Amino acid sequence: MKRQGIFLLICIIIASIAFGLCAYVVDETKQVVVTRFEKVVRTETKPGLKWKLPAPIEIAIYYPRNLQNWDGKKEEIPTLEKRYIYVDAFARWKIVEPNVFFKTVRYIDTAKSRLSEIINAEVRNVITDHRLIEAVRMSSRIMDIEAGISKKEDAGQEKYAIKTGREKITQMILDRSIPQISELGIELVDVKIKRINYVEKVRQSVYDRMIEERKQMAEKLRSEGQGEAKIIRGNKEKKLKEISSGAYKAAQEIKGKADAKATEIYAKAYGVDPEFYSFIKTLEIYNETLDENSSVVLSTDSEFLKYLKGYTGKNK
Repeated sequence: MKRQGIFLLICIIIASIAFGLCAYVVDETKQVVVTRFEKVVRTETKPGLKWKLPAPIEIAIYYPRNLQNWDGKKEEIPTLEKRYIYVDAFARWKIVEPNVFFKTVRYIDTAKSRLSEIINAEVRNVITDHRLIEAVRMSSRIMDIEAGISKKEDAGQEKYAIKTGREKITQMILDRSIPQISELGIELVDVKIKRINYVEKVRQSVYDRMIEERKQMAEKLRSEGQGEAKIIRGNKEKKLKEISSGAYKAAQEIKGKADAKATEIYAKAYGVDPEFYSFIKTLEIYNETLDENSSVVLSTDSEFLKYLKGYTGKNK
């Protein structure tokens, strides 16, 4: 019984090893190339448990089925007008023919290296055939930052109509790269330009020019604002003067009406007893013109002293 148990254990171990050497699993994100002595015998793309001859007779090589990323390095490229710029591109690709992929490049890193050679070359070829503005913009529409430039200032500047644009340039790079890359069993899904920038030796001068242009626009806006402020202040002063003159006119009219009303009241009051009114007014004149140091020489018939005649009190 002991020998039978050992024999059974050995059989299980051998079966496990054989299963491990002959079975392999394909999941949804993988595809497999089965080679026999370095030659492709079949490919497996459907998920599930698969069988092969034990290694090293047959070997299962796994490749991804999902999209892969290619990120290029920025390169110094001259445009059509000989402006040197850095262009940084990226792409998405996937393996669609694993047997062809195995025969041509075999490894993912090798495939990325070939992609770099092909895509970078096409990026350079397309960029050098077009002007910088074509690679930067997609249309000739006026941007928000350009809307502040007046027609007078803009009239003397050269207008360039976008003929190709960035979108078509990336499509040209894609179309030129696809035939070369498809020979590797790879489908190039998309190519995009991630960044475009001037080289370092001209970047600072471009920044300085941009700063100077912004300063000029700021000064223009500042002067326009000051002009508008003067107009507003002038209108304010004019309005204040109109309000002040209107208020003065209204005050004078009210004052005139009040004086007229007071005169009317005084006239009615004094009209009741004219003699008393004459007496009060004469006393007011005495108070204003005569004091202890005054000397007046008048005849006794003077109308001015008629209320002092017969006065026997103490002289003031």
